[in-house]
Amino acid sequence: MARNRPPSQRQLKAGEVIRRALADIINREDLRDPALKGISVTIAEVRATPDLKIATVFAAPLGPDADGEAVIAGLKRCSRFLRGRLGRELDMKNTPRLVFRLDTTFEVADDMARLLAQPDVVRDLGGEEE
Repeated sequence: MARNRPPSQRQLKAGEVIRRALADIINREDLRDPALKGISVTIAEVRATPDLKIATVFAAPLGPDADGEAVIAGLKRCSRFLRGRLGRELDMKNTPRLVFRLDTTFEVADDMARLLAQPDVVRDLGGEEE
C-alpha cells in the first residue's frame, strides 16, 4: 500500500532542487558522450524515493530530429559524472543515484491535441452544430 502514497513535500522539494541543479550542470558542462554532442536536453521532472537515495530523472532531447533513446543512453553513461557534480552543488546528506527515463509527455500531449482536433471529436464535443 505504501506504493500508492503521493510524494511527500520533502520528496517534491528534493526533486525540484535536483531538477534545477541537474539542468544547470547539463547546460554548463561539456559532456563527452557522442549521443549528447550538440543536443539540448530538457529535464522535465525528477522523482525522488522517500529515502532520497534514488532520483528518477525524466529527460528528453529538444528538437524533432533528436533520438530520445540515444540521449537517455548517453545520460546513463554519464550518470556517475553527473552525480559527482550534483554532490558538489547540493546541500544534502547523500547524493541520490540517478536513474534516467525518457520523458514522453510532449508526445502524449501532441497526440491528445491531434485527437481532439479531429472533426468527429469536435462535433461530438459540441464545438460544431449540424
